[in-house]
Amino acid sequence: MTDVHRTIDAIWRMESARLVAALTRMVRDVGAAEELAQDALVAALEQWPESGIPDNPGAWLTTVAKRRAVDHIRRERRLAEHGETLAYELAEQRRLDGVGGPEHDPGAAEPQSESEQDDVLRLMFVSCHPVLPTEARVALTLRLLGGLTAAEIARAFLTVEPLIARRIATAKRTLAEERVPFELPVGAELAERLASVLEVVYLIFNEGYSATSGEDLIRPGLCLEALRLGRLLAESVPDEPEAHGLVALMEIQASRTAARTGPAGEPVPLHAQNRGRWDGLLIRRGFAAMLRARAAGTPGRPGPYLLQAAIAVCHAQARTAEETDWVRIAGLYTALAGLLPTAVVRLNRAVAVGMADGPAAGLALVDELVADPALRDYHLLPGVRGDLLLRLGRGEEARREFERAALLTRNSAEQTYLTRRAEAIPLGDASAWTFGEAIDAFLAGDRLAPATARSYGQTMWRLRLSLGVGMPLASLTADQVAGAFRVSWGGVAAATWNRHRSAVRAFAAWTHTPGLDAGIPQRTPRRRPAPAPAPIPPGTAWPGDVEAPLRERTLWTLLHESGTTVAAVLALNVQDLDLPERRARRTDRRSDRRDAWITWRSRTAALLPELLDGRTRGPVFLADRRPGPTRAGILGPEDVCPLTGRGRLSYERAEFLCKSTTGHPLRRLRDWSQEESRS
Repeated sequence: MTDVHRTIDAIWRMESARLVAALTRMVRDVGAAEELAQDALVAALEQWPESGIPDNPGAWLTTVAKRRAVDHIRRERRLAEHGETLAYELAEQRRLDGVGGPEHDPGAAEPQSESEQDDVLRLMFVSCHPVLPTEARVALTLRLLGGLTAAEIARAFLTVEPLIARRIATAKRTLAEERVPFELPVGAELAERLASVLEVVYLIFNEGYSATSGEDLIRPGLCLEALRLGRLLAESVPDEPEAHGLVALMEIQASRTAARTGPAGEPVPLHAQNRGRWDGLLIRRGFAAMLRARAAGTPGRPGPYLLQAAIAVCHAQARTAEETDWVRIAGLYTALAGLLPTAVVRLNRAVAVGMADGPAAGLALVDELVADPALRDYHLLPGVRGDLLLRLGRGEEARREFERAALLTRNSAEQTYLTRRAEAIPLGDASAWTFGEAIDAFLAGDRLAPATARSYGQTMWRLRLSLGVGMPLASLTADQVAGAFRVSWGGVAAATWNRHRSAVRAFAAWTHTPGLDAGIPQRTPRRRPAPAPAPIPPGTAWPGDVEAPLRERTLWTLLHESGTTVAAVLALNVQDLDLPERRARRTDRRSDRRDAWITWRSRTAALLPELLDGRTRGPVFLADRRPGPTRAGILGPEDVCPLTGRGRLSYERAEFLCKSTTGHPLRRLRDWSQEESRS
């Protein structure tokens, strides 16, 4: 990149928000306004390398973009013939002729409109409108107000450029479809909309201050962009204390950036940081923003950002970690939890209480959060718990918590740090079989069918994250398993719950630890009454004549020709068939029909020998694979084929295959001829 292009890039970052905002006021469409601004940028990239950078590059871009906006309005007017649009266009043209006519230098300073600052504020509110999902708000804000490209945003959030571009395009389309007005909210709506803008800015800052994934702990570019947006917002709404509170919070947190990582990029906890490396200028700016927030606010009624800023001020005022006023910080967190009772705020309060009143008090509060689903994958929960346990002298438990935290985090620097903390704690009985080792052994080898191994692996991986890998298997209790199970799958459907439960039962049986699933009762699915089947039009062909595997075609044909129950057909064994006589002795468990015969006709007689393929014993209709450990324990010898080891085909699987192939349940295929004759 040449020096001129670097200069253009810097100018674009500074001017893009004001430019897009002014154009949006003209054309009333965020997407069209950004395209016009991009056209002006392209013109600058084409002309400035030859003509040089204008004395006032912002005015040059604005003039070029507004001329193109007038052309855009003219085209819209010709298409729609709106008188109001025409009047607006003529007024804009007259104004432009006065400041940017043919003999006017586009680089000359253009008088600043009184509404330009409001335009930027309007653009912030539009970009963070509640009709957009949070991810789209963040991407659109960085695009329109930060001037970042989709590729730059993707790199900042460690995702792919097409995804970011799609989010931005979808957000623009949503704003247009919802006809979101380019205006400032008023009254009660202002507080709600301002909260959305503050949330987006703080999300951008947090992703830069403590990256959730990737190799680096900090992404300074995002922090700086969030600070710029926050300062701009605070200047635009000087009477809003929460805007100043957010700026104060970000300024003070950003002041610690240089001290937050060690020589190898590893995290340095707050109490261990070299406070001499904290940025004094940012701290003073944070204190000044805090004073502005207090002057604008209502005494005794601080908002959540003002309270968090007050906590940051407490840390910044302490010359050493030992001088930190943890009692005051714990009180501020209590007040914050009253306004914002999220699980993360409660966890931070537990940390403060642990420092103010001792680790036992903090651990009691943390243990109340263990069952909260909101913190299921939050690595700081086991990290905090490990710290408190270590301070209480419970090293072995602390080691397991640090191992859990290392598994949960997606940031490589934090993962390395947490792993080292775990390894620094002496290991207890090294010969004891751990939960993690037992899981690995349970899933290893070819004992399980591939699909079963994948299903069981999903269940055990989630429990590994919830319970840790280092816990001795012998000390694992049914209550611990049940607690982790409820946190992970408490709100799922009965079928999903039972599927994960079967994995736990299989693991318990294989490891000879019966009772691990004692606290996980089986759930009964809620069955809705099936709607009455539609009548079959006369002459409709039997749907069993479709392209399907031999097993399914044989089952459907046998049902159709015999007219017997599905359970009776699935219960048939090879040794009970009388193929020459085209019949089989009924072997299902209904005693009143035990001696009855099932008979079939020529089509079934042609299919059965091919299906049996020389088998002499075992179920006629076999499952696709061998049964897992849990199912193998409940199957009798007559339910397993001695030749292949596969179990009997279940009713549920047979029904699913039939519906997915023919669109009809098994009973409908069986009764097809009778229904057709009745209709």
